[in-house]
Amino acid sequence: MNLLLLLILPLISAVAVLVTTTHKQSRTIAAVGSALQLLLCFFLLNQFLDAEKIAGEKVFQFTQHLPWFPSLGIHFDLGVDGISLAMILLTAVVVFAGVLVSFTMEKLHKEFYFLLLLLSLGAYGFFISLDVFAMFFFLEVAVIPKFLLIGIWGSGPKQNSAMKLAIMLMGGSALILVGLLGLYFFSNETGDRTFNLEVLSQFPISYATQLVFFPFLFVGFGVFTALFPFHSWVPDGHSSAPTAASMFLAGISMKLGAYGCLRVATYLMPDAAVYYAPIIILLATIAIFYGAFATLTQTDLKYINAYSSISHCGFVILGIGMLNDIAIRGAIMQMVSHGLMTALFFAAIGMMYQRTHTRLVAQLGGLLKVMPFISAIFIVAGLCSLGLPGFSGFVSEMTIFVGAWSNPNVWYRVATILSCASIVITAVYILRAAGSSVMGPVVNKNYLHLEDATWNEKLAAMVLLAGIVLIGMAPFLLTDLLSPGTEVLLGKITNTL
Repeated sequence: MNLLLLLILPLISAVAVLVTTTHKQSRTIAAVGSALQLLLCFFLLNQFLDAEKIAGEKVFQFTQHLPWFPSLGIHFDLGVDGISLAMILLTAVVVFAGVLVSFTMEKLHKEFYFLLLLLSLGAYGFFISLDVFAMFFFLEVAVIPKFLLIGIWGSGPKQNSAMKLAIMLMGGSALILVGLLGLYFFSNETGDRTFNLEVLSQFPISYATQLVFFPFLFVGFGVFTALFPFHSWVPDGHSSAPTAASMFLAGISMKLGAYGCLRVATYLMPDAAVYYAPIIILLATIAIFYGAFATLTQTDLKYINAYSSISHCGFVILGIGMLNDIAIRGAIMQMVSHGLMTALFFAAIGMMYQRTHTRLVAQLGGLLKVMPFISAIFIVAGLCSLGLPGFSGFVSEMTIFVGAWSNPNVWYRVATILSCASIVITAVYILRAAGSSVMGPVVNKNYLHLEDATWNEKLAAMVLLAGIVLIGMAPFLLTDLLSPGTEVLLGKITNTL
């Protein structure tokens, strides 16, 4: 399969939206375009599984090598493995659901759908790139649309939130660029320089070089995934963003950073990853507890989900920092699980806000009697967040804990115990938020006349819910897909230990 289709299809859809004349036309094209993306990704999955059976030891499939700036060693190198394919599928599902829940968007509707589809283009390009400069390029493609989506269509202090997000992410990008240039100039001082990921992985990068440039890459990508203490953009950005943008920010954008921490920083500089692992695990543990305790104090549903995302992404960083096969696989599973769960959570919150015009827990209550479907998916998203068996959150977090505990280092096991204990805090704020928001008597008589979810909102929720339940009930489907890629990553790390 030609991976360029993953870039061409969202680009065509985005341009087609701009030439529409009515809201109905623009949302129809956006919905059809995102649906075709989803179908294309499932077709890619089918082709990948078939190719994997005959590929032997080859991990990346459907590779393409196109010249871009050959004089500088920059090429448009594409390819996918199980890890990147899982992220691509996650992107397609979240974008499709995001478009569906945005059918009521009236303000500058063409521009809104255009930017949303442009975000998907950036995400697809990032995940299929085997050239780290191309990865950086597509990472930047997704920054400006986020700024505009929040600044124009957001709520509350949207201008400040958009500016804060842009400054923080641009700062992370600057660190990434320094790290990439360090790899470019110091990875192969005697031969031709390159940005190709596979070629760089074969170069004997010196220990000193790794120690210098690993922090730039890991912290830079970590900013995108709410690495403590560079997380402050997350609550403000998520709370001010429109529903679809919140779904993308938490569901996809934060996974771009985690993917970069794993695929670029850890894979290319395993010696430095081992050296800095204690610091990474410490920061992850702090993020897990900070996010959980901060969530306890929140009264706005979006802030609750935003701060809980800091905690849940801390589990991803914890799994990466443990540097073993089970923990890394769990980290990737958590990336997918959190992407689906938090997108469903933000979708439910957006539906509730659209009808009640409030996100404050104290002003809600009794919605289960009025809006049973919306309330039900809100509760299900919360149960997945707290790790209820049968949902994706349980299997992903449990895999991280098992992998983390298998590390014999006593301090790593202490971090594992503390991380496990945070689940109790998660259960408290999730059950309290669900109980106060949708359970009990109806607190406002005006809510009695509210309508439940529309067909498009139900479809969006069911697509996300299907992924959560499928992973929770049959996790082997995801772990089998991830295994070859994680084995390659582990091979680099094992040679270091």
